[in-house]
Amino acid sequence: MTELGHGSNVRGIETITTYDPSTQEFVITTPCESAQKYWIGGAANHATHTVVFSQLIINGKNEGVHAFIAQIRDKDGKICSGVRIADCGHKIGLNGVDNGRIWFDKVRVPRENLLNSVADVSPDGKYHSRIADPDQRFAAFLSPLTNGRVTIAVSSLYQSRIGLATAIRYSLTRRAFHLYPDEPEVLLLDYPAHRRRLLPLLAKTYAMSCAANDLKRIYWERTPSDSKTIHVLSSGYKAIFTWHNMKTLQECREACGGQGLKTENRIGHLKGEYDVQSTFEGDNNVLMQQVSKALFSEYSVARKKQKPLRGLGLEHMNNNRPVIPARLDSSTLRNIEFQIDIFRLRERDLLERLATEVSQCVSQGTTTAVAFTLSYELAGDLGRASSERAVLDSFILAETKVAAGSMKDILGLLRTTYALITLEEDISFLRYGYLSPQQSQIIRKEIAKLCDELRPHALALVDSFGIPQPYLSPIAFDWIEANSWAAVQQ
Repeated sequence: MTELGHGSNVRGIETITTYDPSTQEFVITTPCESAQKYWIGGAANHATHTVVFSQLIINGKNEGVHAFIAQIRDKDGKICSGVRIADCGHKIGLNGVDNGRIWFDKVRVPRENLLNSVADVSPDGKYHSRIADPDQRFAAFLSPLTNGRVTIAVSSLYQSRIGLATAIRYSLTRRAFHLYPDEPEVLLLDYPAHRRRLLPLLAKTYAMSCAANDLKRIYWERTPSDSKTIHVLSSGYKAIFTWHNMKTLQECREACGGQGLKTENRIGHLKGEYDVQSTFEGDNNVLMQQVSKALFSEYSVARKKQKPLRGLGLEHMNNNRPVIPARLDSSTLRNIEFQIDIFRLRERDLLERLATEVSQCVSQGTTTAVAFTLSYELAGDLGRASSERAVLDSFILAETKVAAGSMKDILGLLRTTYALITLEEDISFLRYGYLSPQQSQIIRKEIAKLCDELRPHALALVDSFGIPQPYLSPIAFDWIEANSWAAVQQ
């Protein structure tokens, strides 16, 4: 799919396919250098076939992007006639994947090689589709790609868990500096600053894992009516989860000091390997815009028809606007209702602001598309707000299924830590007045208290990830033995 000149903008790809009714074959052509297929996994050395996304031209009319199966190598690995292939070159990570570039010089494929679940071409060259609208047809062609975003969102959390398990286990055995005479040096995780670095990331990983489980369930049990929900959730989660993964791995790398630099300790290596997740299967910033566009469309249609909002988690906007208490204490901050209210308030207000700003631009003569582009800051804020609200909803749902007891109490600590660290990290809460600077200071102090309360459970929380020992690094265990002279001699 990806071309040198087009990545996220699939509709704009430049590869051209025409149909020859005399031979009942499609003819695939790379018309210019920017149309070369790029980053194609397995293409550089091994792949024998590929699925080519291309503009389909029938009788001079462009019917839009379609997909074709094309052979690029024979069974002996020889590149097929009319096909040119080059390696994409060395990358910052994932060099085990032979990403390649492909040019097609009037490559012919049988008519049957069109992937025709949405549209087809008859032997005599007539185009037909059960979906008349080109935009809906394009969306139907791309809908199977949602699986890629679901997979990336979920897998990114696996790497976060490995980084956190390594860094937290290391911090429970590594000591540094004396605080009191005649006492041992202090464990890293017994420093409040070290707890503050790692434990909020642990709480966010737990919250996002609950959301990822819900996303997997929805995708597995999906029906056609779920397509919009899956698109919005997978787009938003892919963005915020992969951003979270990069931040988590970097913090864990630094929290392990010089040991974090060693490839055998995996954290830095994982960061290089999974950095690509921020841009493939959709650039994260573009995906945030897609989330906001879907919410904006849902909101606009409901308001135009004067009907209640249904779907995409926006039903809360049918209720009265939440009111946040002026006085925030520990009890209020840890209350589920407060957390739900302030997350919903942010999403609601940002969506209303976006709709107003777009409407004002349109009234001045711009198109909706241009107006939305000009409102990119609000759109980005809204995409994050909606995705983080959905994560909180999933975490609360998971928590309610656990019987009263110590496990439920710990989940409550994690949920509150996730909620409050989100309030602290997203400047939207201060920028748009949902919180005051004084309230923000109270939240910051409460996060420190929560980290103290989570400290006794840190090892159990990372062990509960169930990561097999070979997936962790030497510093997660006996790092002195791993660096001993005896280990060198082995």
